[in-house]
Amino acid sequence: MAGLGVQGGDVKNLTIAIYTKAAGTALHASVGGRIYKGRAPEGAQYPYIVYRVISDVPDGTFTEDYEDYLIEFNIFSADPYSTNEVETILGYLTALYDECSLSISSGGGYLLRMWRQNTTPISEEHTTPAGTAEVWHYAVDYAVLIEKP
Repeated sequence: MAGLGVQGGDVKNLTIAIYTKAAGTALHASVGGRIYKGRAPEGAQYPYIVYRVISDVPDGTFTEDYEDYLIEFNIFSADPYSTNEVETILGYLTALYDECSLSISSGGGYLLRMWRQNTTPISEEHTTPAGTAEVWHYAVDYAVLIEKP
């Protein structure tokens, strides 16, 4: 299986495709455009989303090469009274990415499938611009299978 393994450009092309898919959508609007790759900046305003590549496992057959990625989205909301905001954003996220198509730039491969693996609700304390507060958080993992060109 020649050419298998993570390539910096492959991950970059995938993460760009994920962000591009969200741009201008209800998901993007629901977080005020605050969708960050890797981590949120210090003092980021709530709500926001952080996404990152958790793993990349090369795979293939005798004639085809694949990359099997695990992508994690983290949705954060500091609404102190309700999970409504974070659950609404979760609905937009799953509507956009469950079994979606992605336009991956040249050389990045061809998306075969993107499917949700699990969703975990979390309540935790964060330091916010207003002090310490309870933050609602959903971690959502997606498996992404890409056929290499």
